[in-house]
Amino acid sequence: MYGWRGRIGLLVPSSNTTMEMELHEALPEGVSLHTSRMPLRNVTEEELLKMEALAVEGAKLLKDANVDIILYGCTSGSFIGGKNFEKELEAKIEREVNLPVVSTSSAVLEALGAVDAQRVLVITPYTDEINEREREFLEANEFEVLDIRGLGIEDNTQIGKLEPYEAYRLAKATFMDEADAIFISCTNFRTFEIIELLEEDFGVPVITSNQASLWLALRELDIHDVIPGLGSLFEY
Repeated sequence: MYGWRGRIGLLVPSSNTTMEMELHEALPEGVSLHTSRMPLRNVTEEELLKMEALAVEGAKLLKDANVDIILYGCTSGSFIGGKNFEKELEAKIEREVNLPVVSTSSAVLEALGAVDAQRVLVITPYTDEINEREREFLEANEFEVLDIRGLGIEDNTQIGKLEPYEAYRLAKATFMDEADAIFISCTNFRTFEIIELLEEDFGVPVITSNQASLWLALRELDIHDVIPGLGSLFEY
């Protein structure tokens, strides 16, 4: 039986081509991933809020697979409404499906707290508008955003085509010694190959949307495997 240790039900934007692949490659033995999609083509505030409104239907389909937890796998889609938006979203889905729910934004906040980060550099593929919403969300949750740099991409399929080295180079160009951590945002931004390289090169923890999402989902399932290649977060 697949998922004999735990089954993760993933809600992901329809145009996301990265998150499933990264999580599948990193899953510990005995953990399975089962996916439902929500319509989204462009990473804009309007489309993100429309997508959120359809999350419950996708979660109900995942419940049919007897998943143990539901992961709302979209960073911008779980912070776009500001502080506590992610908690309200999780509670809304939980009420409908009677399963524990975590979102990527909750995972990021938990991960930054776990590595004791306060001053954060943020790297994204987003437009300035979405970056500003992310800055507001992080600062409302008492993190200091030293800088936030994006690639200005709205088309989510184009984000999925980005290579990991593009995240690395943007982080390198942005890094400053005052930073406690680097956060690379977006579940469609491929990062797993460069997490440990960044940590080795700059000496601070690196948190990414997919890494944090997997970490928190596993911890909620009481699975504490240390996953090679995914950085210091998995030591917590």
